[in-house]
Order: sequence, then structure tokens, then C-alpha cells
Amino acid sequence: MFGKRSPGGAAVPPLAMKTAGLAAAPVRPSEPPPAAETRRAPLPAAPAEAPRSDEYYQMKSMIFGALIEAIDLSQLAKLDGESAREEIRDIINEIISLKNVVLSIAEQEELLDDICNDVLGYGPLEPLLARDDIADIMVNGATRTFIEVGGKISLTNIRFRDNAQLMNICQRIVSQVGRRVDESSPICDARLADGSRVNVIAPPLAIDGPALTIRKFKKDKLTLDQLVKFGAISPAGAEILKIIGRVRCNIVISGGTGSGKTTLLNCLTNYIDLDERVITCEDAAELQLQQPHVVRLETRPPNLEGTGAVTMRDLVKNCLRMRPERIIVGEVRGPEAFDLLQAMNTGHDGSMGTLHANTPRECLSRIESMITMGGFSLPSKTLREMICSSIDVIIQAQRLRDGSRRITHITEVMGMEGEVIITQDIVNYDIIGEDAHGKLIGRHRSTGIGRPRFWERARYYGEENRLAAAIDELGEADADAA
Repeated sequence: MFGKRSPGGAAVPPLAMKTAGLAAAPVRPSEPPPAAETRRAPLPAAPAEAPRSDEYYQMKSMIFGALIEAIDLSQLAKLDGESAREEIRDIINEIISLKNVVLSIAEQEELLDDICNDVLGYGPLEPLLARDDIADIMVNGATRTFIEVGGKISLTNIRFRDNAQLMNICQRIVSQVGRRVDESSPICDARLADGSRVNVIAPPLAIDGPALTIRKFKKDKLTLDQLVKFGAISPAGAEILKIIGRVRCNIVISGGTGSGKTTLLNCLTNYIDLDERVITCEDAAELQLQQPHVVRLETRPPNLEGTGAVTMRDLVKNCLRMRPERIIVGEVRGPEAFDLLQAMNTGHDGSMGTLHANTPRECLSRIESMITMGGFSLPSKTLREMICSSIDVIIQAQRLRDGSRRITHITEVMGMEGEVIITQDIVNYDIIGEDAHGKLIGRHRSTGIGRPRFWERARYYGEENRLAAAIDELGEADADAA
């Protein structure tokens, strides 16, 4: 089926056609990406596993080249993934037999998987992408690939043949979402089919070869109840977050890189009513909303001529013409903060967004500075009054030094005193110490607030009893700890 055709037009069996050539001359592989696979992650404290030998890569390169000569890739593309994989495996097995390559069954299976991944997937990255325990994949050039598991970063034995192969895989990833990465456009944000976020920075900006970073998401979407099991929030704190999401408070999730902001945003969207129209705006679409009425928007980079870009601010402004009930901005980075505040303040209660900041107070300062840098010449007091009237709750996430992620503050924005924004914490996280294994020990505690500012909003939605019970539970936990 996949053999090339003879001059007379008859199909030639793919392997029979190349049998003589396989033994007579070395095959020049057109895309032989020798990759080291691993089925298990190295322990965070342990050195990386030894990479495969050069003999393995030479053998793989030879077999890969023979495969490319023997198979019709245009016909292969018409098959579904499983059928194409079986076809490739059959041909490789015959090549191995013809070349008298001696391999154990396990080595042959690994070689088959390796080459199938190169032809049909993302090469050496495939075994890492298949693992659900990895949070981040960080490729620093062709020879060094790191992963984050359980909050700790470790080196793997994954490597690429060279930077050219790594660049080819980067281009394959970004092209699937209509983007490009090359010397003229060396920075690119993209996503995988499962929603995992991808960033590529290529030479000449990346000096030691292309740098590829993939933020993976679990196949099963996390919930607040699962975050409770992980210790990210207490049961009473999770109940308060559920109510905040349900009663349409305007929320900003603040935190550092890798602190779990997007995961928390996904969790909160579970409590949006099913009949609400939700519009999301993102640089690279990664939110995983489960509501039936969701419109997903994504920014667009400029074309080769430097025109045609659609910015986050363009998307947020356009949202206001789409009859949204909630607007969710994946990450606020610039002047779109002004448009999001306007949306929050003009009838789109329950809107949400994330931004990078280390504390709730710093979060407010960053919003103000982002709007100012966008060219808006508003007096500081006017701008802060707008922030106060728009944002109801700030949720602070943090990645601690032991790699664990915690929700450290649930903070209300109360109003203004003079020219200063007043906030009050509802829940705080205190670190008490650490155990014998270096894991931090802490607890979520109440700050003694009897009735938060959104109490009336909770009563309007019939949630005041649940809110009162959650606050009482926090107080009882404090009393027990004391």
C-alpha cells in the first residue's frame, strides 16, 4: 500500500523494492531524530539516567532512513493514528530482519516506539507527554531536558539528535495552531491538542539552541475538593471559594510563575451556573471550562509583514459587544486590565482573571501600573476608586520552597480611605515548620472576620447559611489549633 511506484506504474512492495539498497549502501536519513526514551522519571535528588549509546542512535538512524525510503508518507497520512503506527511497525520489523540486526524483544519494542513517535508525533517528547504526573517539560537545547514532578525539577535522559531536529518539532507544534517560529519570528506561544501551553524561543535569541517549555495539564480536570486533598486549601476555605464563584464576585487570582493560578481558575469556573454565557480571552487557549455556553477567543500574532495582530485588549473590548454574562481573561499582562475593570464595573459580575504578583497588595499595585503603562492618564485616586468598585476578591496562590502549592490568602477589597485601597483577609495560610523530609507544615486559619463584604451578595443567591457555616468551621479549627 505504501510502496513507491515503479516507472511502469505498478505498485512495488515497499521492502522488496529496497532490499538490495539496504545492504549495499548507507542510507541517509531525511529526518532521523535519535531520541532517548524513559518510562520512569528520575528521582528529584538523583542524577539523570545514562543516555543511550551512540551505537543505538546510529542503528536507529539507519533503520529510520530505510523506513523513509520504503514508505509513502502521503498515503500514511490518510490513515488514523493506530493504523499508521501498525503499518510502520510492520515495515520496521522487516527491515530489522533483512539487516540481521540483533535486538532483544524489549529493545526492539523501544526502538519501534521511538521511531513511530518520530514519524507520527513529537519524537523524544512523546513519552513525557504521555505521563500525567509531569507538570512542566523544559527543553534547553538538544541535549538537556528537564521535567517538574511533585514540585521538583529533575534532569531526564531525553535528548534530540541536534538542534535542527528540536527546531523541526517546535515548528510542528506551533504550525498546528496557525503560528510560526523561525529566525525572523523567534518567540512563539502555542498549545497542544490537549490544551497544554507551549512557549518556544529560538535562535538567535536562544543562544544554546531552541528552548521549548510545555506546561502540561492533567487529563482529569482538578476540582476544589481535590485541592483540599492535596492540602492547597482547607475544607472550609474551599467552601468559601465555591460560594465566591457561585455568587458572581469579581475575582483576580494572583501568584508567581507555576503557582497554580490557571488550575485554580479552572476550579472556580466549575461553580458558574450552566445557563450563563461565558467568554474567555487568552494568549494561548488553555482554560478547560465545562459549561455548555462558552465562547473561546485567542490572540493572534502579526503576520510576516508585521500586520494583522489581534491583542488581548482587542479581544476584551470586543467581548463587550458579544452579550457576555462573565468575561474570563486567562492572564492580565498589560493595558487590557483597564478594559477588564470596565467590564467588571458595568454589569458583568463574576468576571475573573489571573496576573503575576506575590501578595494581594502587590496585585493591586500591578493592576494600577499596567493601566498607567497603557497610556491612560487618569489620576491615581480615580484609578484606585475604579479598582475598588470593580474587584471584590483577590485569591493569592503560591508555590512554596518544598514544591507544594498553597492558596495563601483569600482577600476582600473593601474600599478607599483617603487615597489608599483598604483590604481585609478572610483566610490566611501560616507555615508552622517542616517535617523530617523537608516538607513544610502549615494551616489555613480564619482572620476573625464575622461577615465578609460579599455577605449580602451571598444572601441574594441563597448561600448565606453555607457561608456562615464555612466561617464558623474556620473559627473552630483555629480554636482547636490553639
